[in-house]
Amino acid sequence: MTDANLWWLAAGAAVALELLSGTFYLLMLALGLAAGALAAHAGLGPTAQIVLAALVGSSAVCLAYLRRRPRPGSPSARADRSVNLDIGETLHIDAWQPDGTAQVKYRGAQWTALPRPGSSPSPGPHRVVELLGNRLVVEKI
Repeated sequence: MTDANLWWLAAGAAVALELLSGTFYLLMLALGLAAGALAAHAGLGPTAQIVLAALVGSSAVCLAYLRRRPRPGSPSARADRSVNLDIGETLHIDAWQPDGTAQVKYRGAQWTALPRPGSSPSPGPHRVVELLGNRLVVEKI
């Protein structure tokens, strides 16, 4: 069996493992293994094949990580409307309790509401800005 065949088999195994685990980074490593196979087809020696595979695979992983990491200022998943459809919904708070929370009826159930940090609790209409577990973080409208 040639070196190129071994590289292609390793790349196929990485893709199969990615399908089983759902880890996107294994696909990036499979790109590096494919680069090693192409280096073997080009007639490069085993050391050059390994170095090329390592460089391509690690570069692809680093680029994928840098592209997928959260950006500064982007909302967390708890405050992102595309993740949680409660964000942006309005509700009415009648009274705040001494501990800084309020009990509100929302979507047919009792919820605990918390004021957004830095705001003072006051009765009236509020907008949901974040979910902390089963608590609604709200701001005055």
